[in-house]
Amino acid sequence: MLNSFDAAVISFLNGFAHKSRAFDGAMDLLSENYLLKGAVPACLIWWEWFRKSKDQRASRNRELLLSGLIAGFLAFVVARGCAEILPFRERPLHNAAIHFQLPYGEIATTLIGWSSFPSDHAAVFFALATAICFVSRAAGIFALCHAFFIICLPRIYLGYHYPTDILVGALIGIGAACLSQRVILQTKAARPAMDWIERRPDISYTLLFFVTFQIAISFDSIRKIGHFVLSLWNASSASLH
Repeated sequence: MLNSFDAAVISFLNGFAHKSRAFDGAMDLLSENYLLKGAVPACLIWWEWFRKSKDQRASRNRELLLSGLIAGFLAFVVARGCAEILPFRERPLHNAAIHFQLPYGEIATTLIGWSSFPSDHAAVFFALATAICFVSRAAGIFALCHAFFIICLPRIYLGYHYPTDILVGALIGIGAACLSQRVILQTKAARPAMDWIERRPDISYTLLFFVTFQIAISFDSIRKIGHFVLSLWNASSASLH
């Protein structure tokens, strides 16, 4: 059953749907275009990584950013795991009970078979934005606004998520980023990783590029591979029974 908060927000936003092809198209562009989505925090991370500052401060900033990347990955794993393990939640655009009006350009089969709760997009991008806040308040605030207005709001408008999907995903991401700043985790993970980066920049920067590339494409390839593997696992388990 839909809670009153989700119902109110979905009803309000859906009132604007299917009235302007330009507006609906803009929302679809924001939700699908990797340059507007993941490339923004990825560029902020690299900008902060190489931004000139005193040597000691630069080293500390890189530790914080590295911890943030780890937090973003962990937030993604937790959110994606919850979506696969928790009871299936049908996305708004598939929920006949709320009479969702599809925006122009959307089709009813979009994301069919994918549970909406919680939002792994919100988890990843709020984790990264929070981590960026620890390095630069201005860049972090920009990243948080980007996570809400560019990443999450269009996904509610298009019927991909309920507001509570976004809220819980954001809490997972923020929690992961804050947890990554604990001294013991910094000592056990970020600092040894930084030492390794300094010793083996060839391998380490290749891996950092790979991670930020996945951020730029919203972990889309990993999500699809994981979903496919899990579907095969469930199918094989069902056949055994």
